[in-house]
Amino acid sequence: MGCCSGRCVLILLCTVQLITALERQAFDFLGYQWAPILINFLHIIVVILGLFGTIQYHPRYVILYVVWTVFWVTWNIFICCLYLDLGGLSKESDYMSLGLSSHGSWWKDNGPGCENKDLPAAKWQGEDSPALISTLGCVLEYQYIEVLHSALQLVISLLGFVFGCYVVSVFSEEEDTYLYK
Repeated sequence: MGCCSGRCVLILLCTVQLITALERQAFDFLGYQWAPILINFLHIIVVILGLFGTIQYHPRYVILYVVWTVFWVTWNIFICCLYLDLGGLSKESDYMSLGLSSHGSWWKDNGPGCENKDLPAAKWQGEDSPALISTLGCVLEYQYIEVLHSALQLVISLLGFVFGCYVVSVFSEEEDTYLYK
């Protein structure tokens, strides 16, 4: 197999997907968003298994990666719909924190260009949180940052799905060739 083979492309895609998933996991931890933390953790494990299967010629691990990718694409579409308030979903809901905390996206208060101003006359954001912070002047609203994260994951995942299917078919052809010699 050459350097531009489907196997090498899938290794590159899995590596990029792993890096972007770890970055996303870090920001979800900062925002105490428990549902994405759990699903990102599973995603990281499956991407590592898919990477291992691709490197070691184990088609079962690549098949697991391909099947997981279908779920991962669905999850990222859900996140896009949630943050864009589509389909009856609301970004103000507590779906992402599983109702365990009043926290939300880390980007909401810490986005690029956001200025935090202490407003002493403002009411508390949550009953158990005395934070009196309002965010002003963000260059990019937090929901669009979350949607961009999900859109990037969608593109990488769809490419990973296509190349994963291709690699499984190549592994199967090579296995059949060795069996009939």
